[in-house]
Amino acid sequence: MSELEKLAAEVGRKLIARRELIAVSESSSGGLISAALLAVPGASAFYIGGAVVYTARARAALVNIEKADVEGMRSASEPYAQLLARRTRELMRSGWAIAETGAAGPTGNPYGDAAGHTVVAISGPVDKVRTIETGSADRRANMDAFARAALELLNEAL
Repeated sequence: MSELEKLAAEVGRKLIARRELIAVSESSSGGLISAALLAVPGASAFYIGGAVVYTARARAALVNIEKADVEGMRSASEPYAQLLARRTRELMRSGWAIAETGAAGPTGNPYGDAAGHTVVAISGPVDKVRTIETGSADRRANMDAFARAALELLNEAL
């Protein structure tokens, strides 16, 4: 069992024990957060759903965040990640939500962030946000690191 799977299993056990639900909006982790949570036996007891919110079009369609909502806010920033987490929690009517937004690589994003930069946020009874810099341009390794960072943040909050 991988480190990501172990972490997801621990989070899943906590959510099941607390009878709480989670929803996910992720970007540069490409669905790995949701995949890890869904691999947990009994995931239907805590996982509502998730979306890979990779573009502005997806953001508007999947989490109802329009251009005006992010006026003056840079993507892949802590305020944006927190907004994404809150909106996901509200729309999915879940107790918790995870959001992740960043640049997996091999190059940075159009906002000036280098490859290996992401921001993860949790919205729920406790709100948390954290910026991660891996210092790597390895896309796949960064995707795994981003998913792990999001689940670690949730685990701390639980």
